[in-house]
Amino acid sequence: MSSLTSRFTSPVALAIVCYLIWGLVPLFYLPIHAFGGAALEIIAHRSVWAVLCAGALVWVTKQWPEVFRAFQTPQLRWMLLLTSALVATNWGVYVWAVTNGHTIESSLGYYLNPLLNMAAGAILFRERLDNWGKGAIALAAIGVIVQTLAIGHVPWIALILAISFGAYGILRKQLAINALAGLFVECVYMFVPAILYLVWFETTGQGHFFAFDHAFWFTMTGPITVLPLTLFSYVARRLPLSTMGFIQFISPTSTLVIGLFQGEPFTLLRGISFAFIWAGAMVFAFGAWRRLKAIKVAEV
Repeated sequence: MSSLTSRFTSPVALAIVCYLIWGLVPLFYLPIHAFGGAALEIIAHRSVWAVLCAGALVWVTKQWPEVFRAFQTPQLRWMLLLTSALVATNWGVYVWAVTNGHTIESSLGYYLNPLLNMAAGAILFRERLDNWGKGAIALAAIGVIVQTLAIGHVPWIALILAISFGAYGILRKQLAINALAGLFVECVYMFVPAILYLVWFETTGQGHFFAFDHAFWFTMTGPITVLPLTLFSYVARRLPLSTMGFIQFISPTSTLVIGLFQGEPFTLLRGISFAFIWAGAMVFAFGAWRRLKAIKVAEV
């Protein structure tokens, strides 16, 4: 039983759960958009309910000393403000994309993010990038170029999502703070502007929170935000960026399927673009399998 428990609580297993949740997140935003909730209202609610959920978890796990240390340490305080800005940017672009018919392009961003992680791991942390990894990145780069041709412009949504979350992961990997406490501090920074906006929005009669059954969907934006971010912050400091990058392909695949079911256009050229990116993922997976096999042979 202990072996089974450790298997499901290992960093790899938790990373898989994290990215599965992220891949299915659009299913929570689309009903809100259907009854009139715009991207900014969704993001504001997400910030408010996230800080409440994160605060409850901090209280249960008795991590308030770690939170106070973050606010009292200038370097941590400012770095978490920066990571908060990065994750807020990522949230905003993603929610807008999903609720405005760009779910497939947003999935491209999260296909690119793992490959950016691989490159960043090699450049910033001297993680070894073999020829398989280099080939994977090259194939993804070709995919981005083809995607640009397919949609007629640079895929800014995908690039902003990839860069903002890639930078967030790199910075969080280096911060000496517990995953949950750090997340709570980030949410606190977003809470004040979010609550002020929602109070104004509701008092002017534009809000949707108090309508029948709408509160449930808005409230759920808290747990679906806090849980994967907590898992991500936990595993990001325990797994190599290259490993995290490979597992992350779960998320955009789920999002891509949702976009297809929404009826978003998926042209031949766009399919070729994704084919190059998927090929990059498979090349990297094969390289990872070869490395694992070599390690096992060496241990015999």
